[in-house]
This record gives sequence, C-alpha cells and structure tokens, in this order.
Amino acid sequence: MAFVILARVGPERPEAVLATTILSFSISAVLTGAVFFLMGFCKLGALIGFFPRHILIGCIGGVGYFLFATGIEVSARLNGNLEYNLVTLKKLFQVDTFVLWITPLILAISLTTIKRWVKYSIVDAAYFLFIVAIFYFFVGAIDKLHIPDLRSRGWVFEAPEAGFPFYHFYTLYNFSAVDWAALADTIPTMLALTFFGIIHVPINVPALAFSLGEDNVDVDRELKAHGLSNALSGFCGSIQASAEVEYDDDHLLISWQNYLVYTNSVLFVRSGGDSRVAGVMLAVATFGVLLSGPVVIGYIPVMVVGALIFFLGMELIKVALVETWGKVHRLEYLTIVIIVVTMGAWDFVIGILVGILLACVSFVLQTSRVSAIRNSLPGSVAASTVRRHPIQNRFLQDAGKQIHVLKLANHLFFGTIVGVEKQIRALLLDKFEREPIRFLVLDLQHVVGIDFSAAEAFTRIQRLLDVRGVMLIISGISMEGEIGAALWNIGLFESEDSVRYFETINSALEHCENDLLVSLYQKRDDPAEPVSSPDALDVPKPKCPSLSSEIFSTPRRKELQQVATTAYREQDSIPHSRWQGYKQPLQLLLQTFSTVSDKPEDFWYRAVPFFERKRFASGSILYQRDEAADGFFLLESGMLKAEYMLPQLGTFSELIVEGTTCGELPFFSGTKRTSTTIADRDCVTWILNQSKWEELQQTQPDTAQELLKISLKLTSERMDAITK
Repeated sequence: MAFVILARVGPERPEAVLATTILSFSISAVLTGAVFFLMGFCKLGALIGFFPRHILIGCIGGVGYFLFATGIEVSARLNGNLEYNLVTLKKLFQVDTFVLWITPLILAISLTTIKRWVKYSIVDAAYFLFIVAIFYFFVGAIDKLHIPDLRSRGWVFEAPEAGFPFYHFYTLYNFSAVDWAALADTIPTMLALTFFGIIHVPINVPALAFSLGEDNVDVDRELKAHGLSNALSGFCGSIQASAEVEYDDDHLLISWQNYLVYTNSVLFVRSGGDSRVAGVMLAVATFGVLLSGPVVIGYIPVMVVGALIFFLGMELIKVALVETWGKVHRLEYLTIVIIVVTMGAWDFVIGILVGILLACVSFVLQTSRVSAIRNSLPGSVAASTVRRHPIQNRFLQDAGKQIHVLKLANHLFFGTIVGVEKQIRALLLDKFEREPIRFLVLDLQHVVGIDFSAAEAFTRIQRLLDVRGVMLIISGISMEGEIGAALWNIGLFESEDSVRYFETINSALEHCENDLLVSLYQKRDDPAEPVSSPDALDVPKPKCPSLSSEIFSTPRRKELQQVATTAYREQDSIPHSRWQGYKQPLQLLLQTFSTVSDKPEDFWYRAVPFFERKRFASGSILYQRDEAADGFFLLESGMLKAEYMLPQLGTFSELIVEGTTCGELPFFSGTKRTSTTIADRDCVTWILNQSKWEELQQTQPDTAQELLKISLKLTSERMDAITK
C-alpha cells in the first residue's frame, strides 16, 4: 500500500505520503476486523473442518521451514531474504559469517537435547536467560570485547534511534494532508490483506489447537475475537499486528493484540503461559517495553534470537516430518513434504493453495480406489420378498440368473463411476455368452450423492445395455430426491422401454420376476406343446407386457423356455390329476406342501377337519403387528400384503400370492406377530386357530409335528429371501 500511495502522490510530498499510508493501514485493520467478525457471527468457522488434518500439519512444517530459514537470515546478518544460489552459499560458509549462524544452531540443538530429558516448562526461559548471562559475562570479563564492536560484527542487534516518545506515532496522523484518491487506490490491496488474514487465521487457530492437544476450540469465537481486536486497533489508530494467545482448560483466548502468530503462541504456552494471569503479565510487560522505547533491542545478543528461531523451526519441522512418518498415508506424507518445501521456498499462501490442490488430487485418487459397488448378485440370489407358488419359485431359481443386481454405495463421482462402467462392460462382453442377462438392476439406496459426470455416465451405460437388449432398472430413488432429479435432468428416463425406476429394490426385483414369469405362462399356454399343470390351483398371470417375437430367437429366450419346460416336467412328477377331485382344503394342503413335505394324501386328510374357511374383503386386516398370534393361514385365492418394521432392515412389505402360507412362525412359536397383514385383493383363506391346533397336537401328534417342520422350512426360505 505504501508503494501504491508513493507512486500516486509522489516523493515530493512526504507528509501526504505518510499521512495517507498510516490511515490506509488503520482502515485496513477495521476492514479485516469487520470481515472476521462477520465470519464468526455467521458461524462460518465450521468450514475449517473441511481442511484436512495433514494440510494443517503441512502448514505447521512450512512455518518451521520458514523459521529455520529466518534463523539463518537473522543470525548470518544477511541483507534481505535467504536466496538459494551459489553466492549466498559462499557467503554462509565464510569464516566470520559461519560462526554467526552455526553458534545459535548449536545452541538450539543443545536445547532440543536437554528437553528430551528435562520436561519442566521453565527450561526454555531459563536456557535463553542463561545464554544472555553467559554472553555478558564474557563481554565484561574480556577487555577486547565492546558492545559497539560486537554490533558492527553482527553479534548484537543494532540500536534503533531513540528520543521519540511512545505516542509519536499518533502525531503522524494529519487528515488535511491525506490524498483521498491515493487512499482509494489502496482498496484492492486492503482486500488482499483481508483475504490473507482470512487464510491465515483459520489455518493458525486449528494448527495451534492441534499442537497443544486442545480439542475444544470454538473457531467462531476466535474469529469474533480477531474481528473485535482488529477493529478496536484500527479505530485507535493502530495497524494490523500479531496476536499472542492465552490458554486455559477450556478455550484458546485471543488477547488484546489482533493477529495470531502460531510460533510465538506455541513457545508462550510451552513455557508455562497457560493461564489468563500469564496473558495479563505478558500484556503488562509488552506495555512496559512500549513505554521504555526500543532502546533495549540494541543490547540483545543475536545468538539468543537466532537460537530461539532455530529451536522453534526444528520443533515444528519435527512435528510435521518426523512424527508423522509411518503414521499417515504415503500420498498424505508427500503432500506434507510439498507444502513444507513450497512454503519455505516460495510463500505461505502459495503453500496453502498447493496443499489444498494436492489434497483434492489425493482424495480423488484414494476414493477412486474404493469401489462404488457394494455388492454384485444374480437374481437367483437377490430375489424379491413376494411369496410365490412353488412352481414359480422353482422357475425363478434358474431364470433369475437373467437378473443381475449391482448395489452401489457412497458418493458417485467421476472417479468412482469408472469402476461401475468397467464391471458392467465385463457383464456384457466377457460373461454375456455364458451368462446372458435380461435385466440389470442398479440399486442406489445407499448412494449419498452424484455429480454430473457420474449421472451422465448412466446414459452411456443405458446405451451399452440397449445394444445387448438388456433393460436398465434403477432402484432406491425417487424423483423428488437429489439423485433421482440428477438422473432425470440428463434425460435418462425419457425412454420407458429401456429404463425403469423404482423406489425400492424389492419392487424392482418383483417387476423383473413378473416379466420373466411371462415365459412360464407362455409355456403353459402353448397349444403346440402341452404340459401338465396344477389346474386345481391356477396362479394368475403377472400383469406384464408380452415378450416381443424378436426375443424368441435369443439365447436368453431359449434359456427361459428350457427353464420353463424343466419346471413343469418336475411338477409332472407330482400327481396333480388325483388332487383335482379332492375338496378344499385337502387340495390346497397337498399343493402348498408338495415341495416341502413327502407325506401322502391320507396323512394330510387327517388335518382337514381342523381348518376353517374364511373370506376377507380387499383392505381387511387379518392381524396387526405385536398382537398375539391366533391363527395359521393357507391362502386359497386372492393376494395378501404383509408390512414389516424391523430395526435392522427398516420398513418393507411383502406380497403373498395364492397357494402359499401366512403367519406360521409366530403362531407355532407362540410369539407376537411381526407384521401387519392386510388383504390386497378379495381373499379366501383356510385358518388353523389356537384351539384347533391344541386339539390337533393331542389327537394327531405326527401331523402337528410335520406342520412344525414345514413352518421352519418356509420361515428359513423367507428369511433368506428378506436378508438377501
């Protein structure tokens, strides 16, 4: 800002340059304070949580590198910054210069060694006071050593000019001499300084908390404190300066200065300044130095300051590069090293930006290595929870291989969707001839987000599936949700013939199974190739569109025909023709238990008197969850719907079609109902109630025992379907 003002005003008006410059500093402090306070007031401190911990560690190491370089600059009395060239290297290893910087470096290493064995907080202060005492002991003991000579040779700091009172700074304010146009030119620089502070404070505060092992840090409170102190400083005519911290058991507390300096704060706290009293004492001592003036600087040995800077630098480098070795991922460690080198060799802000960029790259690389595919299952394993007739279940056990389910999870983005596409291409290219599929179900229930690249990849997947005649089924989404809206916006669902979506995977699997069952019923109804079927129990055809004639010549269609033929031929081994003349519920008992029991007709005939026929209109409630089980149901016709609410699985429903059982496990085990079951259509059922069950156990114990075995088998099959 000073150079901007000097260029605008000109060197011939020094009073205007000086007045404008200090006013711009004060305004900049007020502006920075306002931004800090607004950030804290708006609770933006939570954004600090987005800074990865290894970025903070890298910043700590970068500060350490900077301090080490500064220690060389200060101790070697270099003119300007430490430059990495041959001229500077030769300068550092000249005998007179080498002694200046190697002495404080040795002192710093000695202190580090001492602190490995002595853990008292007073060690740091005592050590540096001891160095000052020893220095002046030799100065007093050796006649040839004089302070002016030591200053000229770089062993003692130069004494600043004296004679100005501490309030002299305020005499420089002269509003009549301010060049307001030049002041306006400095606004961009003020904003840049504000941005610089915004970067530093959110980094330094968490880094300081990390170094001190303090987890209870309210960053919003720290931002407000920085804002108030900067604004107060600016209104009082001061400029942006550095801030020490006080530290107690609960919070980090910003004192009356207005810009936190990480290194000074670490040294202050580790030296025992961990209370409010210590902070007040530091403020009083600083004010005393202000009153006395800067004369005391001319008597401080350079080696003391150099050793202090070297010590702090080595401690921070050790935290960043030594203590993290073997504890963090190799990419994260490489990021730490790059941040340290960048901050030390170039700039603090550049180091932060490079670190954030590397953190993003590291995140993408590591996240991309974690597959978004949670599970990959064929439809014969991942079946719907619909309770179907035995012949349908037999058919779907084999035909279900033409359904393939990919359960996806986490956040889908350009890095993880590649693995999903690769898996799908393998299904369509490498395995398709051996294991042809007709439906690909992508379950997105556990997907928490999706970016545009991943959403657009679904259209590529849909085109790949179209070439093979495979229908894409998306489950676990709704159009009101973020993921459903993203897929809708890219036009994925424009063609319902090739893409369908369902809110649950159970609904999606039920749709696919119903479509496959069309082949079963086409086989049954084919007049050219009659097969025997359980006409006494006619399972309704699913309401699905018919298969196009073009598919009949495909390997998938041939496989479906073979599976349907096999299912009916196996069913032929059961003497359905003899059952057609039997009355209900004997016919229903024989057909329902034909796949789980080998008992003959006369065995089950003894159970007929114990079942009672009962009708339920559509919408009627058979029983409710948590009530006592008072009946076992056989469904002769119609359809039931059971609604479950389990802690481990959440809420889901299951359809129960005719020719199956209902409510057997709670009834036979004497436990409460686990579902609420209603009639989805008009139903005809046969019920075994509690009194009849007790009578059956007494008069026909072998039949009762067989019913218990059947109930266990059926329960095992249904729990297996639900958990899959």
